[in-house]
Parts: sequence; C-alpha cells; structure tokens
Amino acid sequence: MIYVVIPAGGSGTRLWPLSRAGHPKFLHPFTGTSASLLQATVDRLGPLTTPERTMVVTGAAHAAAVARQLTGLPEENILVEPSPRDSCAAIALAAAVIAVRDPDAVMGSFAADHLIGDPQRWVDTVREAVRGAEQGLLMTVGITPTRPETGYGYLRTGEPVEGGPMRPVVEFKEKPSAEVAETYVRSGHYLWNAGMFVWRVSAFLAELARQQPDLHGGVTAIAAAWGTDEQDDVLGAVWPTLTKISVDYAVMEGAAAAGRVATVPGDFRWNDVGDFHTLGEVLPADTDGNVVLTGDAKPEVLLHDSSGMVVAPQAGRLVAAVGVRDLIVVDTEDALLVCPRDRAQDVKSIVDELKRRGEDKLV
Repeated sequence: MIYVVIPAGGSGTRLWPLSRAGHPKFLHPFTGTSASLLQATVDRLGPLTTPERTMVVTGAAHAAAVARQLTGLPEENILVEPSPRDSCAAIALAAAVIAVRDPDAVMGSFAADHLIGDPQRWVDTVREAVRGAEQGLLMTVGITPTRPETGYGYLRTGEPVEGGPMRPVVEFKEKPSAEVAETYVRSGHYLWNAGMFVWRVSAFLAELARQQPDLHGGVTAIAAAWGTDEQDDVLGAVWPTLTKISVDYAVMEGAAAAGRVATVPGDFRWNDVGDFHTLGEVLPADTDGNVVLTGDAKPEVLLHDSSGMVVAPQAGRLVAAVGVRDLIVVDTEDALLVCPRDRAQDVKSIVDELKRRGEDKLV
C-alpha cells in the first residue's frame, strides 16, 4: 500500500457555468454516474491504498465540500491551503507531512478531475511505476497518445529499460503545434504528460531541496508543525512566501535532465475532462449521440431530430431542442450557455469577460 495525494484545485473555466470557483469541476458528477470526479478518484485508488494513507490537498473554500463527499477519509488527511500556490507547493506539503510520518514511504500524486475508462489497467500501470519509485526514481505515468493532441504536454522518452515497460524520461515538452504533435506521435518516443507521479518521498524532497531550496525549507517547516498547536501560525506565516510554480517546472524538468525521471506508458482510456465537448466524447450517449449530464437529478430533456448534443439541465426545468446538431446547452439557475461543440474550448473566454466586468458571483 502506498500513500496517495490528490491535489484538488482549479475552477475548470471551460466547464462554466457548471464549474465555478466556489464549486469546481472535481466536485461535480462528470462521470456518467452520481459520483463526483473526486469520489471516483478515491474509489479508483482503493486497490493501491487505504483511507488512512489518502490525502487531499485543497483550498479553504472547498475543504468543507471535500469532507462531505469523502466521509471515509480522516479529517486530518484533508490538507487545506490558505491560498493557491500552484501544484509544487501543494504536492510538496503533502510529501513533507508524509515524510514526518513515514520517511521511507512511496507516494503517488493523482489529480482529482481525471476520468479513467479502464481502472484495473490503470492500477496495474501505477504498480509498475511503484517498482521504479522503489529504485529511487521519480516516476510518471505517461499516456500512450491516440492522436496528435495540441492541448497536452509531452514526455520525450528513451528506450525501454531491460525490455520492460519502464522508460527513461529525457525531456518534458510543452504543448506543441499540430505539426509538431504529428511528428511526436509518429516517432513513438513521446507520451502525453498527465501529471501523475509516483516516488519515494525522500527522493522527491531531496530533488526539491536541490532545485528549490527555499520551497523545500518552507514546506519542511510547515510539516514539522503539522498537527501541533503551532500549525496555523506556521502555515499562515510561511505559506504565502512559497514560490508559486508547477511541480513540472520546479522539479521534474530538472530531474529529467539529471537522469532521475522515468515513466510507464499507460493505455487505460484517460481523459482530463477539459470541456463539454470532451465529456460528450467519453460519457455514455443515446442512439443519436446525445449526452445528458444529470447527476442525481433527473430533470426532463426532450431532444427531437437532434444529434451530437451535450445537455446539462441543472435548473430543474424542461430543456427541449428541435432539429439541432452538435451543440452544448448548459442550463443553471443563474446562467444559460449555448455554443457549438467545436467551440467548447472558447467557453473560458466568457469567464474571462465576466471577471473583467467584476461579475464575481457568476464565476
């Protein structure tokens, strides 16, 4: 059994108006069931860990909702960030807290808002990554590309180690152009970077100390006070001083350059639930390709001579459509979104405009 950390942050602006800053996408049932993305993540981790070894790092605004959704998790395993400091601070804090409890622990970090189509294959892939972590490597779980995708970062890999699934990671690559993505996929040497990590906490913290000594010193000081009467004072004083940087930039890129990162390719139908069009592709559809997102509620939806629709009826009233194709319709109590599925990525621009106007209650 490994320790598991679930970073649960971000507002999912391309899933507005369902996903909001106060109720982000990982709390929503974007799973085809009544389970939220966060609950599905915890369930998927069952073969790898226990509730006592599972931690969620989330913001103060979401801590109560996380606790309500994860009633089996010990209260002290919900680590609350006073403010967003990006993924490195969140993951490093959890690693430092785990290191105090169990210095030799192996830890996995898995986002709260991913969908996995084949959970057993995912578990098997993570177990392969654990073997690499036990050798002292910082491991990632890479995704075998199914298309030239421009929306993901990539891992450039070397040859498999001793004929097994594990490969060294030579370089982390940014999101490419369509032409570059095509060459990546054709080469067979690139995997999608899904932000799934497995390592010994001691190995990660040593690499953090090498590359980000101030951040290392900060999370170590916080972890030393964690669970004591001084926790809030130390957290409040130190947390705002931590560098705001992703774990890829802060640690993984430099560790890869030093030959300390490896990956295990995975093919388990992964999706990061980035927008409504994506949900329409991965969730169960009717015979006309229409997907209705209802969660626990069962509001009525009437779609006549319509296909390829993604409909989220959340206002408790009938949503009806006639003779339309490939649209997104999201109906909430205070906002209605209608857009073509091929413009799903542009929903973020609505959120940006609302922020510019100061319409904070809508975002």
